[in-house]
Amino acid sequence: MSIKQFSLPDVGEGLTEAEIVTWLVKRGDVVEVNQAIVEIETAKSLVELPSPFAGEVAELHAKAGETVDVGKPIISIATGDPTAAPQPEVPTEKPGAAQDPDEDPKLLVGYGAREIGSHRRRRKIHSQTATGDPGPAPGTPAGGPPKASPPVRKLAKDLGLDLTTITPTGKDGVRTREDVLKASEASASINGSQSPSQPGTGVGEVRIPIKGVRKQMAASMVKSAFTAPHVTEFVTVDVSRTIELQQHVSRRRDFRDVKLTPLTFVAKAFLKAMAGTPEANSRWDEEAQEIIQMPTINLGIAAATPRGLIVPNIKGAQGLSLKELAQEISSLGATARAGKTHLAAMAGGTVTITNIGVFGIDTGTPILNPGETAILAVGTVRRMPWVVQDDAGERIEIRSVLQLALSFDHRVMDGEQGSRLLADTAAVLTEPGLSLL
Repeated sequence: MSIKQFSLPDVGEGLTEAEIVTWLVKRGDVVEVNQAIVEIETAKSLVELPSPFAGEVAELHAKAGETVDVGKPIISIATGDPTAAPQPEVPTEKPGAAQDPDEDPKLLVGYGAREIGSHRRRRKIHSQTATGDPGPAPGTPAGGPPKASPPVRKLAKDLGLDLTTITPTGKDGVRTREDVLKASEASASINGSQSPSQPGTGVGEVRIPIKGVRKQMAASMVKSAFTAPHVTEFVTVDVSRTIELQQHVSRRRDFRDVKLTPLTFVAKAFLKAMAGTPEANSRWDEEAQEIIQMPTINLGIAAATPRGLIVPNIKGAQGLSLKELAQEISSLGATARAGKTHLAAMAGGTVTITNIGVFGIDTGTPILNPGETAILAVGTVRRMPWVVQDDAGERIEIRSVLQLALSFDHRVMDGEQGSRLLADTAAVLTEPGLSLL
């Protein structure tokens, strides 16, 4: 029998550390090659790591909640004949390096966040931290951990709640976000103190560690704000005809199963306008002292998640139909909220849209996603009085109106180019028939 160590791998994007979120195994469990053994949170995504070895878990080298550097051992697995004398621990090599034939790395599931709807082998082993092995808790299936999605487990952890004490209301005994929030409110009521989810009004201060996605977002925004000279321009748009078009298209048979929102039409109009201002799809290369225009538009859609703001992007968005664009936007949002966005989906973005209108906000001054030249903020659609002018003169009508705010890097785009991009976007939304030109 030999003891082999599995070190935290580099899961991509140059990340140097990750947090152990949940152990899916405990000491003494028997694991197979490719079996999920731990969930980790990087600065960009929640990732489930598979075991590179088959054998018995000998030791967990890190506790849940601990941040581990890439290359540091996280688990030891005893492989081979269990009756044989243990051999010294052998660290695993980096992914792609040569290994024993019995542990061919080609058998391993690729690292990265899980896909929605993916199927995997039902686990026979369950989550435990590196210390202790408590038995099943109330409300927990015999021999297993409480059922909950990673974002829900993260929320419970941030609120200081034990999932095993929370009564599930979801299908098959799954704890939901609502279950956790309800338990948090009950706890606050019993203790006579404020829940951590509502800081500022309770007894004492609440300290929230800055790590993972939130830490990465903060660093990126500071770098962007103090590197690229931002200019922000605003426009208020009568989108009544676009809203009418949205309602008409939604009734079509081929769009019945498609989530069609005003954001889809704004994105389509923005992509149309960018054809006339290709400078917006560029990046500034400081080292080479060049402006690099990108061949395709990888449209980022900013998504607020329980773990912080992330910006997955739609590759080659300029070539998508309205239906395809709507499907991609819906899929990106659902995947992000579930904490399953792939690292690859957040790489290579060239321009971004942030939809602050979903929060009832009219407008804002968005900060550029690092490395990009433009970002468009989309406000909420409001019904309000509007001056309408035609051959009969002027009159006031109640119209559907929204505000757009475009921030751009003034090193790459001058005022004329930024103004044209915003005006062209607004023109298509005012008269969607212009998209046919």
